[in-house]
Amino acid sequence: MADIVNLRQFKKQKARSDREAQAEQNRALHGRTKAEKQRDRLTVEQAEKFVDAHRRDRKLEDGEPQLDKPQVDKPRDDKPQDHKS
Repeated sequence: MADIVNLRQFKKQKARSDREAQAEQNRALHGRTKAEKQRDRLTVEQAEKFVDAHRRDRKLEDGEPQLDKPQVDKPRDDKPQDHKS
C-alpha cells in the first residue's frame, strides 16, 4: 500500500525548500560582512585619491579643468617678427 500524501503540505514543503535554495544562492553571491564592505570601500576610496592626486589635469571648484602644462612664451610686441613666405 502507498503512503497517503497531503498535496497541500507537500506543495508548501517544496516551496519552502525552493526558497531556502534561492536564499543560499543569494547569500553566496551577495552576502558579505560589514567589515568586508567597509574594507572594499576604503580600498576604492584610497585608489581614487591616489589617482586624483597624480592626475595631470586637475579640476577647479567650478568644474573647469586646469591643465598643468608649461607656459608658452608669447612673442613680445616690441620686436617685430619677420615671416618670410
